[in-house]
Amino acid sequence: MTLSFSVLGSGSAGNCTVVSLHGSGEPVHILIDAGLSPRATAKRMLPLGLTLDDISHILLTHLDRDHFYPSWVNAVSKHDITLHAHMRQRARAVSCGIDFKHCELCNGHIELDSETHVQTIPLAHDELGTVGFVLEHSGTRFGFATDLGRVSALLLEQFDNLHGLAIESNYDRQMQLASPRPGYLKQRIMGGKGHLSNDESLEAVLQIADQSALSQIALLHLSRQCNCPTLVTRLYADRARHLLDDLTVTSQYLATAMLPITSDRSGPLHPRQPQPAEQLRLF
Repeated sequence: MTLSFSVLGSGSAGNCTVVSLHGSGEPVHILIDAGLSPRATAKRMLPLGLTLDDISHILLTHLDRDHFYPSWVNAVSKHDITLHAHMRQRARAVSCGIDFKHCELCNGHIELDSETHVQTIPLAHDELGTVGFVLEHSGTRFGFATDLGRVSALLLEQFDNLHGLAIESNYDRQMQLASPRPGYLKQRIMGGKGHLSNDESLEAVLQIADQSALSQIALLHLSRQCNCPTLVTRLYADRARHLLDDLTVTSQYLATAMLPITSDRSGPLHPRQPQPAEQLRLF
């Protein structure tokens, strides 16, 4: 029984993650979001040995274009894929042209098969909000949250006893403030219904790690204009060095390797200990 995932791309130009579930029967492969075109998705899955015909379900956090590319409307029918969207996204799904023969609306649990179920978690993002997921497969738990606006008590409550985590780390606060973006956009991003800063994301990760046994941590949706992978890595080196070995900073342009989630760790990932100053200077 294994669960693994690859972030095919994450950012304002398209978000898509493939999750592979190996249980007692045939392997099941799903996507979380479909913000890359079907062609780009197929190209990035090819090195993983997967095609669009291998995908059976797509879990949608929401229906912004960078999370649901328009040509997937036809692709889900062609490849016999079931979409799963939250009920509050229904009107948006209609406006996107989604055929409800291939879309199931959810408001709570999603049962993918007898070994796999998904808990949906409502999150604050723009007017309609988004949903996060806890995907549980034969006892292995994977939490996924992006475009979440702020870290809610409900998210922290549900993201417990996880073995894998993917969460956004969108912007560096100082880069955001210094950017030439208009004030209204900065307010939208930073006002609690937009995205998480690196610091906000790290605080959430630390809390989740303390109540979990994480084997993988993937950071999503880094801003191309107001963030930098080096900044994020340095932040973890300074404040969460014990998490670095299991950290993956994702890219808009390159898929990650297939990241296996293991459930054989007990207790928190590692004890949190202050790092000596001389070690921090290495980063």
